[in-house]
Amino acid sequence: MRMRLLAQTTDAALLARLHAECFAESWSAESFAALLENPATFALIANDGFILVRLAGDESEVLTLGVRPAARRRGIASALLIEAAKQAEEQGAKTIFLEVGRANSPAIALYKQHGFTPVGCRKAYYAAPDGSRDDALVLRVEIPLTRVGNSMQLG
Repeated sequence: MRMRLLAQTTDAALLARLHAECFAESWSAESFAALLENPATFALIANDGFILVRLAGDESEVLTLGVRPAARRRGIASALLIEAAKQAEEQGAKTIFLEVGRANSPAIALYKQHGFTPVGCRKAYYAAPDGSRDDALVLRVEIPLTRVGNSMQLG
């Protein structure tokens, strides 16, 4: 799997396109560019997925993680998460936080596999395409990640 660390805003349009393929409510290229202008934010892009992470002191937060629907269940999200944790740790982070929709059982399973545990809940945080609202579970894990099961090598 080819993966690269984004150091510039030049990939903002690509990230916006990938985000639109992954989520009903997509972020604009301008939003990605503004986030990437902050030196405390980094993104990784794999062939069919991406992750965007923000650092604050010894904490990091996954702002968004997505894999194209046709490429899911191939270990891409796991590989992105592992590599992002390594990058965050190199920059001084000791923990990772993220939010995930309570109804998003595949993502919750992925995060549990990497040791994330619930630390909070944001009621009616996400809007569903049908107009309903889904709670966001706030998850946390210490870095380095521990992975249950087979680990995937990045190349």
